[in-house]
Amino acid sequence: MKSLRLILGNARYFGPSWVFASINILFGTWAIYIPTVKESLNISKSELGIAIFFLALGVFTVFPFASGIVNRYGVGKVTFSGVMMSCTAAMLPLLAPNYYVLMVALFLFGASNGITDIAMNTLVTEIEKKDKVKFMAASHGFFSLGGVLAGLGSFLIGPLSNPVLHMSLAVLLVVLVNVKFRSQYFTEVAEEVENEPFSFGLLKPLLLLGLISFVAMGSEGAIVDWSGLYLKEIALAPEALWGLGFLGFQITMTLGRFLGDGISDKIGSVKIVALGAILAIIGYFLVLTANVTLSILGFTINGLGFSVMVPEVFRIGGNVKGIDSSKGIAFIAGTGYAGFLCAPPILGFLAENYSLTRSFVVLLACGFLILLFTLLLKKKRA
Repeated sequence: MKSLRLILGNARYFGPSWVFASINILFGTWAIYIPTVKESLNISKSELGIAIFFLALGVFTVFPFASGIVNRYGVGKVTFSGVMMSCTAAMLPLLAPNYYVLMVALFLFGASNGITDIAMNTLVTEIEKKDKVKFMAASHGFFSLGGVLAGLGSFLIGPLSNPVLHMSLAVLLVVLVNVKFRSQYFTEVAEEVENEPFSFGLLKPLLLLGLISFVAMGSEGAIVDWSGLYLKEIALAPEALWGLGFLGFQITMTLGRFLGDGISDKIGSVKIVALGAILAIIGYFLVLTANVTLSILGFTINGLGFSVMVPEVFRIGGNVKGIDSSKGIAFIAGTGYAGFLCAPPILGFLAENYSLTRSFVVLLACGFLILLFTLLLKKKRA
């Protein structure tokens, strides 16, 4: 909890971390109104899926340009501008009068979130390097915390009965806190590095980090989407317990990120990712027992294992010699989001044509893949 105390006790670190929470407060508030938007626009599930794809498309569209924007205008300015753009864009899907406007609105929301994602991770990386501190994992913990706050906001759906008003309140919270703390990071710029000539040896660390990010974020997305159905259909859990796997996963994900920086400081980034992979593997073995209690415990251990992976690969990628931190993070974020989007439908195909158990066997194999990648990464860095 050292990094959490660091953030809460120092505005210089709280400001950037709040940006992480801000993005998930906005996204989570939109997410709880997806059924409302579907009903109000009278669109089918497949049409809704296509619309949500445009959100992902917006994220991917900005990734190739994000590094150049961050380096040109300054990482602090781009972070603040990005979160303000996200505040504006978050209102658009709830105001969309028809399906086609919804697709455009979600594209803009995704693009705003994408540029903010790269900028805020680069910002934390740069501050860590300058101040010789670690709070990347705890910042990602604030991202998870933002999701929890958005989830608690679902209790306002009934009393407010107005999605636009609800989002306006979320935007107001995000804007007020970011404006108050923007002076803590607004003038930050990324450290200029002397880029080495391109070589496959230089690219190899990023490829390994990208693969870890792809598999880790893909696994996170799969657990979020499929844990409840697994408990229902495979473990045969009673209805009251269907959501406990997801809840356990989210709680330990948040806790692990607040604890991760201190552990990383002691054992190093590569070792903590390997430790996370081992925990994830143990979790999957418990899930595959199909026993209700053990499966819920397994999902809970999964959350602890995956909690440290993405923050640490961002940290490593932002410190690769000869590569701008923004470029390294953009590459890793892009591959990670690709995994987050691709894995659930792929595993859904396996579940539909084979079994849900087979899907989780594949996820177990992915845990071993991450462990293998960390061993290769350690060898490369030795």
